[in-house]
Amino acid sequence: MTVTEKVSYIRGLAEGLELDENKKEVKVINAIIDLLEDLSQSVTDVEDVVSDVEGQLDEVDEDLGSLERFVYDIDDEDEDDDGCGCGCEDDDEDEYYEVTCPNCHETICLSQDIVEDGQMECPNCGEVLEFDLVDEDEDDDACSCGCTHDDEKE
Repeated sequence: MTVTEKVSYIRGLAEGLELDENKKEVKVINAIIDLLEDLSQSVTDVEDVVSDVEGQLDEVDEDLGSLERFVYDIDDEDEDDDGCGCGCEDDDEDEYYEVTCPNCHETICLSQDIVEDGQMECPNCGEVLEFDLVDEDEDDDACSCGCTHDDEKE
């Protein structure tokens, strides 16, 4: 039920009571119902405007995407290639780790971001799980994808 329909329903309930229109209390109730009708109409108008703006924003977004592809000479094939430019394939996907809680022995799947935070509470039992990440010797020439470019050093 929309806001306007709800206000109409309330007005119908009030009219069904057949209250004396000359009483002060009834005048207040009718004034409140009139206010509710005005507010519901305002809400409906705002929803219509937001819907129109949303449609226009989608069109602008599509036009901007087309413009970016034109200006930066991006082909659809280029959009699928997330490589670092070194010829390797950088799968920009998140890594996930399975961790077994020592308290409840439930296996939890965690993203790399959570593991890098160093600790978290087990969602099953509330036990604080701590993670100790040991950094291995990283090559200074390593890409974000992890390749080392050893062939470029020669």
